[in-house]
Amino acid sequence: MSSTSPYWLSEQAPPLLSAALDGVPDVEVVGAGVTGCACALALARAGLRVRVHDARQVAGGASGRNGGFALRGGAMPYDSAREWLGRETAQAYWRWTEAALDRLAPLAGDACRRVGSLRVAADGEEREELRAEYDALREDGIAAEWRDELVPPLAGRFAGAIFHPTDAVLQPAGMVRRLAAKAAQAGAEFREWSRVGSLDELEAGRVVVATDGYPSGLLDGIEGLIIPTRGQVIATEPLEETLFPIPHYGRHGFDYWHQAADGRLVAGGFRDYALESEFTADESTTATIQEALETFVAGLLGAPPRIDFRWAGIFGMVPDLMPVVGPVPGREGVWVAGGYSGHGNVLGFACGELVARAVLGETPEELAWFDPARLLA
Repeated sequence: MSSTSPYWLSEQAPPLLSAALDGVPDVEVVGAGVTGCACALALARAGLRVRVHDARQVAGGASGRNGGFALRGGAMPYDSAREWLGRETAQAYWRWTEAALDRLAPLAGDACRRVGSLRVAADGEEREELRAEYDALREDGIAAEWRDELVPPLAGRFAGAIFHPTDAVLQPAGMVRRLAAKAAQAGAEFREWSRVGSLDELEAGRVVVATDGYPSGLLDGIEGLIIPTRGQVIATEPLEETLFPIPHYGRHGFDYWHQAADGRLVAGGFRDYALESEFTADESTTATIQEALETFVAGLLGAPPRIDFRWAGIFGMVPDLMPVVGPVPGREGVWVAGGYSGHGNVLGFACGELVARAVLGETPEELAWFDPARLLA
């Protein structure tokens, strides 16, 4: 029987040594995933009194329920980003996420392995699309390698690939737990199993909502415009041979897989097999997508492995595939950071730091890229 809880959360969490604040906090953060913990760490290190709430435990939401990829860039291909955002902004966006991953890696320790990633082409059409992205990356001086010859078991199954050398693979729950521990060491208070039902329940004059795709009820007019979207994942028994030591993804990101440190093959995606049902905040797994994942994994390995873990997590989808970071329209003193469209491990960390800077009164240029008011336009 497979577990229905995430593989990443099966690892025992170390005790979170968080002391209660003495008095009213300066800022309260709702959500103890990667964004909330990165924000809390930045604010606490800046000397503010920070309290973090989560309806579950640290990393209990999407941060412990994803595929474990740490990819630079946005949710769109780079050549599309150049077309939509302009070349200069796209280049700055990609460089900004690369720098964030450089900062994240040492904080995560052995929960992050900088092994690169491989985006594969499922057919000739996708190969042409990947080649266009590769050419755009190279034109703008962003490191990438084209792979024509793929080794087994990829050979014959995929039509080419881009290798992204700066990417990483994560134990995402472990990474977020380390961020939380560092934030607590800096003075932040964590209240796990503390669901916030209304802003009126909070004491601080400044609030950051960092729940990404999980509906919070705290965002007024933009509530629901970050669309809850389900991603389903499986993890096999530990495999004797290491075939996929780096993150792989294909079919425009609808398939993704890699082997964890203990040899388990972690595979997710196939949301396009039932798109309408996957726009939901329900963390249940479904037979249609679980069967598709099992068939895919059996095809990669040549035989069906035992499946030890099955799970689902909720991420926030935004139609323009850009994060949502900044003040909540019409709500003085309330900020939001979320809407990573399935790329939350790196973007979530970067945007957690970014919203902290906004709370501190800074106006970095990246805030203009992610303005929440655009959702109401």
